[in-house]
Parts: sequence; C-alpha cells; structure tokens
Amino acid sequence: MMNNKDKVNTGHNIEDKELIKNARKPVGELGHQILDRMNKSHESMAQWGVTHFTIKNDSKILDIGCGGGKNLERFALQISDEGKVVGIDYSQVSVEKSIALNKNNVDKGIVDVLQASVSDMPFSDETFDIVTGFETIYFWPDFINDLKEVNRVLKKGGLVFFCNEAVYREGEMDKYDDLVELLDMKIYSEDVLKESLVKAGFKDFKAYINEKNDWICVTAIKI
Repeated sequence: MMNNKDKVNTGHNIEDKELIKNARKPVGELGHQILDRMNKSHESMAQWGVTHFTIKNDSKILDIGCGGGKNLERFALQISDEGKVVGIDYSQVSVEKSIALNKNNVDKGIVDVLQASVSDMPFSDETFDIVTGFETIYFWPDFINDLKEVNRVLKKGGLVFFCNEAVYREGEMDKYDDLVELLDMKIYSEDVLKESLVKAGFKDFKAYINEKNDWICVTAIKI
C-alpha cells in the first residue's frame, strides 16, 4: 500500500511518484506506461494546439521530444509523399514506442524517429519547415542555446511551435511545487517564452492561452 511519500501532486491530480518520474525521461515498464498515458492525456491539448499553424503537403516537420509518437502520426496524415515527419527523443523507450505506433509510415519512409538531444541535433542547417515541441521544453537543459539549435535546423521563415499544459503565472505556481522539484522542470511564462525566442533569432511571436485548461501554445518565425 502506498503512503503519501509515494505520491506527488502534479497540480491537477495526485499521482504515483515513480510513474510520474518517467515523464522526464521514460525508461523501462513505467516508461511504457507513462507514454501510453501521455498519448491519451495530452490529446485534447494537442488537438487544440495544432489549430494554430498550417501544415502543407510538402512540409518537413520535426517533433522534438516525440514521446509516444502520437503527434508524428497526426502530422503524417497531413502530408504527401513530398513531405517528411521526423521525431527525436532522448529516451530509447520513447523512440521504440514512436516507431511501433508509426510502423507503416516508418516503413514507407514518411516518418523517421531518432534518439537524439535537442542540444545537439543530427540534422543539417535549414532542414525543416516546422519544428514542434509538446510538453517538452520544461526539460531542455539550456533553453536559449537549445532554441538556437532549433533555429539552426529550421529554414528561413520556418515556424517553431510549443504547446504546454502548464504556464507560469505570478502567485499561482504553488500547486506545481512538488512536480517541479520531482522532475527538475521549468515552467515558463508567456513573457519569458517571447524574450527567449527573440534572443534565439525568432520574430512574430504569438501566444494562445486556453483559460479553461491553463494550456499555452506559442508560435514564432525564424528571421
């Protein structure tokens, strides 16, 4: 039987601490469990988020921190054979899970999934039209430099998009204290996201907040 020290308040629910630890970098059986859950629990947020940008038939899309691969599947349905969807994750379990979910499109060469870090991505300059990150920037090790790496792999005029279930609001962050400590994560405000993206070489910053659910998504364009 679990006692309170085995639980964590995520800001939305009381959860099993060992399971939630795997949200940062899924490993082993609990990693599989959390990825299955994320594919379901993040779906409403993702569906709302992706209404804020447009994918073309020939778009080359990179999803950073692809997790269980649900967004790779979504994007693959929106492109033709001229397009490409690539997912990276630093968790081997996430890579395996994403490949399994997208097996048909991986076999066809429409989707690729690689184990890699956002801080040093194995792509040439100006490879992608769109770079996305769902529930992942909390864990990036060096936010400004990692954004510069995103900028590097984007084509000029390319779009970056982030979508998060938590947004920093002054005086309202106590509910996330346990989660932030457990996962060593950073929850960003709209202002910090804008400043950081501008520093990293982006313009035309836009933020969209879903007040009901406390979700945020942002877009910006590579200069």
